[in-house]
Amino acid sequence: MRKRATLGVVVTGALALTALAVPAAQADDQFGNIRISNVSVNGGKAVVVGAKANKTVTLKFTVTDNSGHRTASAYLYRGKTIESAEGIVASNKDPISCKKVSSSKSNCSATFTFKPGVEVINSLAGTWKTTVLAQAKDYDYAIKDNARSFKVLRSSQLAGANASPEPVAKGATVTITSKLTRANWNTNVNGALSGQPVQLQFKKKGSTTYKAVKTINSASTGDVSTTVKASVDGTYRYVFAGTSTTAGATATGDTIDVK
Repeated sequence: MRKRATLGVVVTGALALTALAVPAAQADDQFGNIRISNVSVNGGKAVVVGAKANKTVTLKFTVTDNSGHRTASAYLYRGKTIESAEGIVASNKDPISCKKVSSSKSNCSATFTFKPGVEVINSLAGTWKTTVLAQAKDYDYAIKDNARSFKVLRSSQLAGANASPEPVAKGATVTITSKLTRANWNTNVNGALSGQPVQLQFKKKGSTTYKAVKTINSASTGDVSTTVKASVDGTYRYVFAGTSTTAGATATGDTIDVK
């Protein structure tokens, strides 16, 4: 469900479920002493979605009220508000499962599935928000329109680094290549990611730490290539830091033997 036309139905259904007589356009609202807290999505990590495979994440939050928890719902969305959202994902089970931990507190957990080309298309990569609705046994209720913001990112891939020639004479030129691609949610394939800074790193033999050598931009084909002078044995790799809409990636390193 990513089309705006579906949002009114989704939100209205949520409110009917919780018996809350509030408008379909969501905003923070509260009646009574109920409280929603400790909201987290995917353990606080960005949600990285590939070109084809569905990605399921977990939302967790706590509901506190002196009468105890009655019911809860939640939605993940992309946009200014849930009513005007460009994309929305409903929980896989509604109402959300909540476990009572005391007479006044319950811990709630729900899963949400992002399907490339369905719930997410390329234009929806970036910052998403969370709407959480909860009702207590005494009918106190709370709505948090942006209970937690989080990132939904297109995955990226760096092909394993290839350093050649191998072995190489000391002082000779070594060429290190790779290729940077990114998930295309619209077509369900990985495509070349061009014009992005990619850092070449080197780890000396016997060391556990990589150090930056230089940064180059990926070509229009996504290819990455640069040269260095061979000095000591070690391993080269490329690292892409990512962007506001694309996750980072690290290439598998390639070890050279300097003669």
